[in-house]
Amino acid sequence: MNDSVLLAREGPVATLTLNRPAALNVLDLAMVDALVERTAEVAADPTTRVLVVRGAGKHFMAGGDIRTFARSLPSPPEERRREFAHLLERVHTAVETLARMPQPVVARVHGAVAGFGMSLMNACDLAIASDDAYFAAGYRQLGVTPDGGGTWSLPRVVGQRRALEILLLGGRFDAARALAIGLVNRVAPAAELDAAVDATVRTLVDGPRDALAGTKRLVRASLGRPLSEQLAAEAASFSRLTMADDFVEGVNAFLEKRPPRFRV
Repeated sequence: MNDSVLLAREGPVATLTLNRPAALNVLDLAMVDALVERTAEVAADPTTRVLVVRGAGKHFMAGGDIRTFARSLPSPPEERRREFAHLLERVHTAVETLARMPQPVVARVHGAVAGFGMSLMNACDLAIASDDAYFAAGYRQLGVTPDGGGTWSLPRVVGQRRALEILLLGGRFDAARALAIGLVNRVAPAAELDAAVDATVRTLVDGPRDALAGTKRLVRASLGRPLSEQLAAEAASFSRLTMADDFVEGVNAFLEKRPPRFRV
């Protein structure tokens, strides 16, 4: 059984746990396959309202498994290229699934967040870090360019200039810096990380499911559309949601000056 990524559910909340703690949860071939399978499973489950992505042990993910990479070095260059192209195709399937699934995805990060670990975090919708988290791109040290959507998501999260600084210079930085540049949404003391994640998850679970899914979809599509198309998409989504019970509840709750009770 492939247990390099664990999937657990508690009511409407699913949790994906990167489960190679002795190896800093670095990405190997088994973890790639497990990520593809588990993310697809969550995306297809209408009972799941929120997904949390976390790492077992002391770290979130320290990038790719260099020992796995090293085994390809004796291969001829063209064979090596084909091998890594196939690997990345699989990795990117999981990244696209996270971005496209209707459920909000929350990254719970601590310890090392490096290489693909940073790309994976950025594929999530929200990121909450412990104050002991540290971040690094790591690709330049291997003589390769980023993967996992790193060159797509990072400029959108922190801006082009800061993204180029992180990727070209390759320096390591701490959680306070990550918060200052907008790479993470919140930093909590390590002992309070779970409570901070739980509070965020509860806010999402208690929210209007279809409206949150629609908001995620609109935001993720926005940078690829001209304004006129985005306005049309917003109008279509807003007007469609006014037909739903959650809209009726939201309006009534506002008028009655009480918290809304959206459908489970």
